[in-house]
Amino acid sequence: MARAGRSEDDGACGVVVTGLPAQADIFYHRGSRIHRAVISLAGVVAALLLTAPAANAACRQALALGLDISGSVDTREYDLQRQGLAQALGTDDVARAILQQSSAPIRLTVFEWSGPTAQTVILPWTTIANADDLTAARQRIRAAPRSIQDQTTALGSALLTGFAMLDTQADCWTRTLDLSGDGIANTGPRPQDIPASRTPQGVTVNGLTIAPNQQPGQDDSIADITELSAYFRAYVIRGPGAFVETALGFDNYAAAMERKLLRELQSLALSDARQ
Repeated sequence: MARAGRSEDDGACGVVVTGLPAQADIFYHRGSRIHRAVISLAGVVAALLLTAPAANAACRQALALGLDISGSVDTREYDLQRQGLAQALGTDDVARAILQQSSAPIRLTVFEWSGPTAQTVILPWTTIANADDLTAARQRIRAAPRSIQDQTTALGSALLTGFAMLDTQADCWTRTLDLSGDGIANTGPRPQDIPASRTPQGVTVNGLTIAPNQQPGQDDSIADITELSAYFRAYVIRGPGAFVETALGFDNYAAAMERKLLRELQSLALSDARQ
């Protein structure tokens, strides 16, 4: 698990988002602590045309989930995280919250991230309008090929990747990026160096911090997750109503993901009710 500190990598770095059309590969270049995204107009148009649902279907929320699979995540933890997400999406309460407004469904995408050039989409943008859609999405998450893991933790690159993906869903009423992680950035752009102006308008970034092998009552692990959660609150989350959920180990990931999804989906329902 990466510890709190500064990334010393001040060189240029590139990020390629796999799982999107080739024309929509997204490259990020960094120098002198200034991070500039260079995205071709043709790539953005291609992504919109190939990944966006029909224009006549209202979308109440675009939800992008980014899962940390960096070197600190072993094979067992990798499986617990992916299967835990699929499990959380299938619980009665979460399914009810997702499907409560079929006339304005949510859109869901999932990507796995590790190093500066290692982000892989395992579920492209998918409209969840009914129970069959949700079941199919969960099955696809479970069955997707294992992503290539980089040993490093490029949390800033994951943040920028999520922004680029949510840029293709501007017609949704709300847009949310969820980043799960068990460590801080140790390569690539640091989250604290990505200014608020780089966050797409209206996008909220929430976090789910994970204490590896955490068991209740282990004071040292509790200190670790407290430090990591403070890092996420200070540098990662942003936007209206942003929050950090905590998983006390990968064994508790599914329960933490369920809590986080319910909080996000129920907040949206309350917002709709006030309109």
